[in-house]
Amino acid sequence: METLDKLDRQILNALQTDGRATYEQIAEQVGLSASAVLRRVKRLEDSGVIDRYVALVKPESVGLALTAYLNVRLEKLAETHKRNPMDLFRASVVTWPEVVECEALTGDMDYLLRVVVRDMAHYRSFVMGTLLKHPSVQDCKTSFVLDRVKATTALPL
Repeated sequence: METLDKLDRQILNALQTDGRATYEQIAEQVGLSASAVLRRVKRLEDSGVIDRYVALVKPESVGLALTAYLNVRLEKLAETHKRNPMDLFRASVVTWPEVVECEALTGDMDYLLRVVVRDMAHYRSFVMGTLLKHPSVQDCKTSFVLDRVKATTALPL
């Protein structure tokens, strides 16, 4: 997509603040007509700038009180008849509901997982019964969230 102009950024900021805002509400904020906002939003969607619309749920409100960040190191060598360890891990991690985010990293560890679970028993079950039993996983280190200081999905446009 061509570069975003000031109005595109204003529209994106409005949608990041309230994804259910009407085109009329956004138009009032950015100084365009509702039909012009609709055209711009459609172009942003079609070009992939807007990926999707979601409802953000507070984990604690649905019984998921424990958040942990896990640094995961994979085995580097695989037997020739096995799939690449990273491909095998990636295919598995997308199926684990406890993992809400997974990032490939540079440095000592290969992946960073954000895991959301009910409690320590649920965490232990996930790590011992799923993660560490995965054939590609060599090691993991965990940090638990004590306090959420800032949590946003809005990008700094």
